[in-house]
Amino acid sequence: MPKFLVIRFSSIGDIVLTTPVVRILKQQVKGAEIHYLTKLSSKTILEYNPYIDFLWTFDKSLDEILPKLKAEGFDYIIDLHNNLRSLKVKSALGKKAFTFNKLNIEKWLLVNLKINRLPAVHIVDRYVKTLSEFKVFNDLAGLDYFIGDKNKITQNDLPDFCKDGFIALVIGAKHSTKKMPAEKIIHLAQLLNYPIVLLGGPEDANDGNEIEKQVGNLIFNACGKFKLNQSASIIQQSKVVITHDTGLMHIASAFNKPIISIWGNTVPEFGMSPYLPQAPANSLIFEVQNLSCRPCSKIGFEKCPKQHFKCMMEQDVEAIANATKQFLQ
Repeated sequence: MPKFLVIRFSSIGDIVLTTPVVRILKQQVKGAEIHYLTKLSSKTILEYNPYIDFLWTFDKSLDEILPKLKAEGFDYIIDLHNNLRSLKVKSALGKKAFTFNKLNIEKWLLVNLKINRLPAVHIVDRYVKTLSEFKVFNDLAGLDYFIGDKNKITQNDLPDFCKDGFIALVIGAKHSTKKMPAEKIIHLAQLLNYPIVLLGGPEDANDGNEIEKQVGNLIFNACGKFKLNQSASIIQQSKVVITHDTGLMHIASAFNKPIISIWGNTVPEFGMSPYLPQAPANSLIFEVQNLSCRPCSKIGFEKCPKQHFKCMMEQDVEAIANATKQFLQ
């Protein structure tokens, strides 16, 4: 019975994108026992995943659990993070490891010199390639996300105007340069004239309140009101998801929702666009083309380095609204 330790520490989207690796190992390697190592703050993303036999977490230091990991006697380590912390685990355990190539040089070239040497391959396919020695294949079943029964949102948790269907509009993102300004979202919501649930963290609540105030009766600001898996339940029940390049975008992919993704300083060429292998037409990407400054980062900033923020200010809101209406039909 081969015993695997899969490593990915953060963040929400990055961890969700590793779920095909877990499923493929569990289903295609006979007798495989799958352990997963992540941060305690990321536990909720994976705690209900049936393909994981044991979930290891640590809070501040790996030293909290390294002795226990050593005692497990793993056969293989699948390192999907490839940083100093994962190197520490591999060195301490001394087992055969397969490490994901993050292509940092290629990303640097694209961000800093606008030279694209990145392969036109989704990161999920690159993750799966890490397993090539085990003679497995990509089952094309997409991403997985399991919310747990206790986290399911019911109709009683949402306004009455959502009972016949709603759009999930993700206004949050970890970095500001990934987010459309509130005034653009207000315009979009007004054009849609359809029930909308706004999703984001507590830090997005004020923007959500302003959008709710300006648009009117068909908006429910859920930012900061629900935990992650509850927000995922709202995503699961929506008809269409409009989202920035963020973790909830990948959760929407796991539920095979029609997705309209709006890209600011980051680009799909990084290989992390919505992963819908069985329904690629359900993903529409909106980005401002031919900006010489884009991408300005592989992650994001709090403010536009050029001060003009054209990658979001020039988004075609009317086209986004029309595409959403087509999905709703």
